[in-house]
Parts: sequence; structure tokens; C-alpha cells
Amino acid sequence: MSTVIIVNKILTSSETPLIKDAAIVIEGNRIVNIVKGKNKQNLRNSGVRIIDASGLVAIPGFIQTHIHLCQTLFRGMAEDMELLDWLRKKIFPLEFAHNEKSIYYSAMVGIAELIRGGTTTILDMGSINHHGEIIRAIAETGIRAFTGKAMMDVNTIFPIFKENTGSAINSTRKLAEKFHNSFNGRIMYASAPRFVLSCTDKCIIEAYEMTKDFKGMLFHTHASENKGEIEAVRKRCKMNNVEFLNHLGVLAKNSVLAHCIHLNENEINILKKTKTAVAHCPSSNLKLGSGIANIPYYLKKGISVSFGADGAPCNNNLDMFQEMRLAGLIQKPFHGTNVLKAKEIFEMATIGGAKALGLENEIGSIEIGKKADIVLLNLQNFWNPLLNDSEQSIFSTIVYSANPSNVDTVMIDGKILYHRKNFIELDSESLKETAQRELKKLLKRV
Repeated sequence: MSTVIIVNKILTSSETPLIKDAAIVIEGNRIVNIVKGKNKQNLRNSGVRIIDASGLVAIPGFIQTHIHLCQTLFRGMAEDMELLDWLRKKIFPLEFAHNEKSIYYSAMVGIAELIRGGTTTILDMGSINHHGEIIRAIAETGIRAFTGKAMMDVNTIFPIFKENTGSAINSTRKLAEKFHNSFNGRIMYASAPRFVLSCTDKCIIEAYEMTKDFKGMLFHTHASENKGEIEAVRKRCKMNNVEFLNHLGVLAKNSVLAHCIHLNENEINILKKTKTAVAHCPSSNLKLGSGIANIPYYLKKGISVSFGADGAPCNNNLDMFQEMRLAGLIQKPFHGTNVLKAKEIFEMATIGGAKALGLENEIGSIEIGKKADIVLLNLQNFWNPLLNDSEQSIFSTIVYSANPSNVDTVMIDGKILYHRKNFIELDSESLKETAQRELKKLLKRV
């Protein structure tokens, strides 16, 4: 049976950003028609399933291109430290203590938070161990995801937490063979060496080369997040992060680099030339004191930029609304109030993320033929009772005023997972209680 969503407005990233008084027709997991005006009333009597969202705004689901589901349980446990201390003193010991249950529930809690906030697709980097449990959580919850275990065959700051090069590569390949393009294409694999300081050259190169064996696989790593990290990379590699990754031959259109805060002009040109995408994580970058990436300049140079909340212990939320708002605000003191308009920020959170993942023909906008990843927002509330009907006003409201409480319904791959502010299948209270028990057990293992 077809599903019809009748809405007041559709806000999308296509050539016609705002469509008023329309209905979205879905068959299976795809959008098959968008019916406008009075014609949509005919659909009410055609034997289809009707979702009456006439007071709501439909948008494409948000796409976050840098997430650590394995870290969700660690929220609030790694405060007031810069990156390398944050990893050494807190994150690496906590990840090392994960077992199959704790990492599964960490992923489940993270995914629930993401869906509740309107995120429908993620690029996730896991930990060394138990990555199959993260994939299980992704499969069970229905979110769309690229995901990959973190590959680490070097660790000078927490030496017990690593694996040999062969194990890192072989386990990654086995996971990719089993799960890449699985669950009707909803789950894809990303080869994910953690960052230059945690990997040998061989590990990084073979991680990238592996992507050539799997259509659509991504290469995902961190780069140039922290000045101390950059100094350590320069000391070891005799060049900066992006220059070194380019030297290894691992930058291309299917490469996504998280952060990229401190880049020189040569590195910026490398990203442009290789068509490498940048995952911008403003909240994480501020909280860890890492810095502010020159996003307006990257965009001006033609570099693909999208958003990610990063992990719960360096944010401490997984909220795309917050990332959009901060992304706009932090640039204006440096570049002027006219930089990064709300529409541009919204597009970075939707179609921009889709382009970074190579999925722009499948998701990222509400268009006929695309996957039905749709979020319904209620933007009429006590604080905003007179929402202006203009395109600019609606983009501005979403980017600068809205938050997860405005999310009414979330559909991913044609299936409603969250409706009228409630999960359809997920028992959030039971999940919270179980996750808390697993966290207590984990802390005893640290």
C-alpha cells in the first residue's frame, strides 16, 4: 500500500526549495510523486495510507558525516581536556573496557537520540572491538548508515589499546564483505583508520585500497583537529596531516576527513583537487578547544563540507540543530554577518551530507525517485506562533530556532520510526535503564 503524507510545506534542497500545500506519495522506500494544491485531496479517497501532517513542514532527513556511536555511554565523562589528553586519560580506556553488551547499548542510545533529532543517515566510526554489535544496533533501529571499525595498529599514548596491522586489515575486510550494502542498501561500510598517529602507513594505505574492492565504500578518518596532533604528525611524517594523507594516495572523492581545522593553503588546494569531503563538527571543536575551521573559505574553494556531531563525550549532544546553529554563529565575527546564510547551512545538513557520502542521487532532498527519508517538523509553537511563510523565514527558523522538540515524525527508507514524538518500536525507557546498567558494569572494568 502506498503512503501519502499531506503537509503544509515541503522544504527541500532541490531547485524548488519551498513547496506549499502538497502531498508526498511513497511506495515502498521511494518517493514516487509530489502532488500539489487541490489535486492532493483526490488522494484521500484512493485507498492509500494517509498521514495528515497538514500543520507541519516536511524536510529531508539530516545527514551527519561524523559520529562515534561507541562513545555515547561516555557522555559527561571526559570534560575540560584537549584532544590528546582526552583520548589518553578517558576515551581510550573507556573504549578498551567495552564488551559486546555495552557497545551495543551505547550504539542503541546514540541512534535513538539521532532519530529523535531528525537525523536519518550517519557516517559512524566505531572502536577496535565488537563492531558487529554496532552494526546490529544500526540494523535493528532502521537508521541509514555508513559504518566502520576504527583501525589502530599504533598507540603510543595508551599502548594496550591497539591490534596488529594484519588483524586491523583482515577484520575490516571481513566486516565489509558481510555488511557492505546490506539491509537493502541501508547499511554501507566505511574503511576507518582512526587518524595518522594511530596507524602505520601500511594500515592507512591498505584501508584505502580496500575501498576499491567494494562499490560505494568510503574512506573515513580524522585530520588536523588539534595543534598538538599536528605537531606530532609533522614530527613523525615531516609534513602536515592532509599533505601526508595525500602523499600516501588516500584522498579522493570517496574520502571523508573529520574536522580539518588547521590547514595551510596547500592542504586546502589538495582537498579541492582530490574532491575530498570535510566533516565539520563545530560543537566538538569548541568543547575540546581545538579551534574553528575556516568553513566559508573551504566552500568558496569548492570543497564539500557537511556536518557531524562527533561523539557524545566531546559535544555532549548528537543534535544537528545545534550543529547548524553553531556553524553559522561562529563564523560571523570573522567573516561578517552575511556569511553562511541559513539556506546554505540547511543544505550542508542535507544534500551536502548526501554528496559527501556519494548518495546525492538517493537521499538529501525530497524529490521523485529518491529514498523516502523524511522528517516532519512542527514549527508552530508558543514561542513562534506567527511563522512567516517566506522561504527565508522557514530556513532561518529551522537553523537558528528549532531543536529536537520540534521533530514530530521521522521516516527512514519509507518506514516510520518516530511519530507524534514517540518511537514506534523502540522502548526508550527500557533502553535507558539497560544502558545505565551496562555503563555501571563498564566503569568497573576500566
